[in-house]
Amino acid sequence: MPATPHIEKHFTASEAVRDVVIGMSDGLTVPFALAAGLTGAIASSRLIVTAGFAEIAAGSIAMGLGGYLAARSEAEHYASERAREEDEIVTLPEVEAQEVREIFESYGLTHEESATVVEALRKRPQDWVDFMMRFELGLEQPEPGRALRSAVTIAVAYVVGGLIPLSAYLVFADAHRALVMSIAVTLVSLAVFGGVKGRFTGTPVVRSGLLTALIGGVAAAAAFGIARWVS
Repeated sequence: MPATPHIEKHFTASEAVRDVVIGMSDGLTVPFALAAGLTGAIASSRLIVTAGFAEIAAGSIAMGLGGYLAARSEAEHYASERAREEDEIVTLPEVEAQEVREIFESYGLTHEESATVVEALRKRPQDWVDFMMRFELGLEQPEPGRALRSAVTIAVAYVVGGLIPLSAYLVFADAHRALVMSIAVTLVSLAVFGGVKGRFTGTPVVRSGLLTALIGGVAAAAAFGIARWVS
């Protein structure tokens, strides 16, 4: 009787998923807190919408630029470290070979078994460098064009997230009435987004959703309370 095939169910979040999470999380939370805070001081939805759109524009640009610079820095760091490794296997081959042996021996291979692998890698310099980058330094080669894609993904996710809490202010002229609807819509959106994020990251869906909604709610409540107190 054939054995039941074993299917791996691991999930590794892609760079794009992480970018969406970063942009959407801030996009839902920051404009929500801003709108709530302004509602504590003024009653005009029009002014809140204007301020909210300005914040979304500035926030999406800032977040996108941050993502771009982070991805560029990651790519530059990888290139720098790879150049260093390529130089070291030429100028310090015995030192690098010993490092490879130590890595394999840390996994339980004997000195003789490790030496066999080292000799094989010596004949394939690029594979040797790839091995050192991954197992010595723990670095993976960034995808080409990653920086620009990261910037656009984060910025767009921020805009989409930011429009959700402001949508109620576009419908209701009275800011306090709009706030009630905004709270309901945004908390539901935060919970759904948190649940989806938990599904992708492998954390409990319900806990992730509730925690995300709680964080957004606390931020908005704090902003509203401070604005009322100051005004």
